[in-house]
Amino acid sequence: MRKGICLLLLACLTIPVFAEDEEEQTLFSGDVTHGGFGGPAVRLTKVKDEFGLLVGGRGGWIINHTLCIGGGGYGLVNYIPVDPLMDESEIPLKDPVLGMGYGGFEMEYVHNSSRLVHSTFNLFVGVGGVGIRERQDGIGEWEHDDHHMNWDSFFIVEPEFNAELNVTSFFRLNAGASYRFVSGVDKYGLTNADIGGPSVVLMFKFGKF
Repeated sequence: MRKGICLLLLACLTIPVFAEDEEEQTLFSGDVTHGGFGGPAVRLTKVKDEFGLLVGGRGGWIINHTLCIGGGGYGLVNYIPVDPLMDESEIPLKDPVLGMGYGGFEMEYVHNSSRLVHSTFNLFVGVGGVGIRERQDGIGEWEHDDHHMNWDSFFIVEPEFNAELNVTSFFRLNAGASYRFVSGVDKYGLTNADIGGPSVVLMFKFGKF
């Protein structure tokens, strides 16, 4: 019995030695190309049941004209009035409006990048903040800065699907739709549903594709 077990173990150890070498499997094979892009982006959406304009930008590293790894960030630029009672500080605000922004990591898949019009799918994962500030019609600083540093933070996941047009070899126009899945909003009378929701997306990409 012992002799049989020893022979079986010896066979298991020696078989791989005589096995033919298998070709190594990798995610990317052959010559790997590299590129990069960056550019401004706008998102037309609803925030707290009001029209919201989010302005920001994206950028990333492109591998084999297909996979993009990078990040981006966006901020609410239009004024969305809120009820003064929503402000939780002891400092009165004359004309309170909503403030919001978020940023994070992004991965994008580009299908048939060389075609004039093709599709892309990207997934954004990040964090953001939302709070109440006093409306400033000029370029000036926000008033009562100590208070406004205490925003409510949230976690965001935003999948996005786009159609992309190759305008030139270094410029692409990207248009599509996304949806913000938000969690963690529980201050100023706001909910996740007030901050999350669908967006229409437009981006101008510049780079080596």
